[in-house]
Amino acid sequence: MIPAMPASVAATHQSAHAVLRFGRFAVMGTVAVLILIAGVWASWGTAQHVMLTKGREHGTVDVTRCGAETCTGRYAPLSEGSQPRSRVVLERSVAVQKGRTYTVVVKPGSDDAVRSGPAGVLYAWIPLGGALLLASVVVAGGLLRTRAAWVMALSGVALLTAAFVSV
Repeated sequence: MIPAMPASVAATHQSAHAVLRFGRFAVMGTVAVLILIAGVWASWGTAQHVMLTKGREHGTVDVTRCGAETCTGRYAPLSEGSQPRSRVVLERSVAVQKGRTYTVVVKPGSDDAVRSGPAGVLYAWIPLGGALLLASVVVAGGLLRTRAAWVMALSGVALLTAAFVSV
């Protein structure tokens, strides 16, 4: 027969358990939020040029050369005030191929261009899609919030799939 615990010991045990649960919730919540912030931060560097296009140079790029990390080509302007350029640089991805023409937005003060339109917007937010998938694992395992984790994971998969299909 197990002797009964004094009431003060049982109360101390319960409060310690509550503190540990709160600590786990706080740490895992912080990790999940940091993952999502990192995804937004990584995406925003490109997304701001694609989404906030007022006053930016719009045009097309005929890709003539692709290296290991970048592709280059001649820029033809579509917006007023934009000047033709003999060479602009696009980040190389599976979606950029030599000999094709892409609509782009030129980053201010540089010869760097990013894809525009729906494909460019979705492509810019790919890091957020990955962050949603990663954070969903933390939310499910660390916070024990399976519904929220499923919503996050499905949102990440939807974003990544839409980007893959559009690009």
